[in-house]
Amino acid sequence: MRRRDLLAGLAGAATLGAGAYAVGGTTGLGSGPRGVEPVALTAIEAPRSHGETLTVPERGRVTLVEFFATWCDVCAASMAPLGEAYDRVGDDVQFVSVTNEPLGHAVTRAEIREWWVEHDGTWPVAPDEDLALTEALGASAVPMVVVLDADNVVTWSAKGKHSAETLVSRIEEARGGNDD
Repeated sequence: MRRRDLLAGLAGAATLGAGAYAVGGTTGLGSGPRGVEPVALTAIEAPRSHGETLTVPERGRVTLVEFFATWCDVCAASMAPLGEAYDRVGDDVQFVSVTNEPLGHAVTRAEIREWWVEHDGTWPVAPDEDLALTEALGASAVPMVVVLDADNVVTWSAKGKHSAETLVSRIEEARGGNDD
């Protein structure tokens, strides 16, 4: 009888923990007292992504990083709300999508570009070739979105697809609630 009660209690605690994660997402990943150390990524040559070196996150700007994979159907479905959020937040927010797929093995730069164009990506996109940003932000799944404030501190992160309203709201929270 006691064993059964113990197992029921453990199952209930696990369910409660999973529910809290699903509702609230996670915060603070990769955030030390000085925030996340920036990582240099080479952008893919694509619309509004010009093959330049990106410093992600960029200190002094709110940053949204979206981790995706070209094989991921949920990632493809996430592109429309991401695009809407990008159009709404303005250029003062660093907005970048990152794939951690192994270049040359799972995917090529050309295939990433093709996927990006096919899914109407209009902001910078880059591979994380050495997984430095993936590790710094604790990106353990795709899609995953991370929002960092101007000090490079993670203010919100969550897995899965999110509405444009949710993304913009989380960006505004990282801005400190300012609408400008």
